[in-house]
Amino acid sequence: MLEVEVAANVIESHGRRLVQSQFRDISARKFTEREILRMNQELEARVERRTGQLSLANRELEAFSYTVAHDLRAPLRAIDGFSQLLKSDLGPNLNADAQRDIDAISGSARRMSDLINGLLNFSRIGRHTLMRRRIDMRALAASVFSEAGAGQRVQFDLAPLPEVEGDPVLLRQVWANLIGNAIKFSGKRAQPQVGVVAVVEAGEACFAVTDNGEGLDMQYADKLFGVFQRLHSTEEYEGTGVGLAIVKRIVERHGGRVWVESTLGAGATFRFALPLDASAAEQPGSDTGRHFVLPPETAKPA
Repeated sequence: MLEVEVAANVIESHGRRLVQSQFRDISARKFTEREILRMNQELEARVERRTGQLSLANRELEAFSYTVAHDLRAPLRAIDGFSQLLKSDLGPNLNADAQRDIDAISGSARRMSDLINGLLNFSRIGRHTLMRRRIDMRALAASVFSEAGAGQRVQFDLAPLPEVEGDPVLLRQVWANLIGNAIKFSGKRAQPQVGVVAVVEAGEACFAVTDNGEGLDMQYADKLFGVFQRLHSTEEYEGTGVGLAIVKRIVERHGGRVWVESTLGAGATFRFALPLDASAAEQPGSDTGRHFVLPPETAKPA
């Protein structure tokens, strides 16, 4: 089938009005357009199928991880419990080496139990239905620090923070993990300091949790947000290596992003950005682009 493009215009010549017409064969162009449309539709269908397959695989993997982790808890409790009974019953008859061996068994079982709990918590994030509402992030961060019980030994500087739309349960977990890490890794300083500030710009609220701890080598920064990834031994700092992976997953479920900035020996700053809802971003007189920072004496939570 021949497809043509027709163009016509009226001209005057020697007192007469004439119609000038042009015909151009566009069959090749139309064929190309149809082929591009067909390929785009096929590509969209393939992407949709692959996305569905990936989502199914992720759900199956989460279910498998949850089941395995859940089933491992009982035997680990038994190992720890019987180790303690053995030590209690035979304590006076055990030499120092035997007591250390029993303590090692019990400690390893508890360590594995902590790792399993971390894995279970990580798996639950994917199944948790987001219950979005307006959240006072400053009140949430202040509450988390207060519950940490570090107020007597850690200087906590909390600036005004913008509100966001999100799940309060999950975002509390983000604050708990980041502030908890900041307290933990600054704990060896003579004067531990933890600060929380934020800036609103480009349609998102960016929060920062800063500490004056040991910091980290940035070449290993990407490993921090993986499951069971650690840069320190458990003898140096306790933990399971799941907390930052949970932070990353929660923030990404809210459509945000998370990253770290640090200098070895000079503390670390963990940042996460969450998108603002359209109505909040468009309100007149908003604080877009302004840093929310107060002097330390006024920034402490009540």
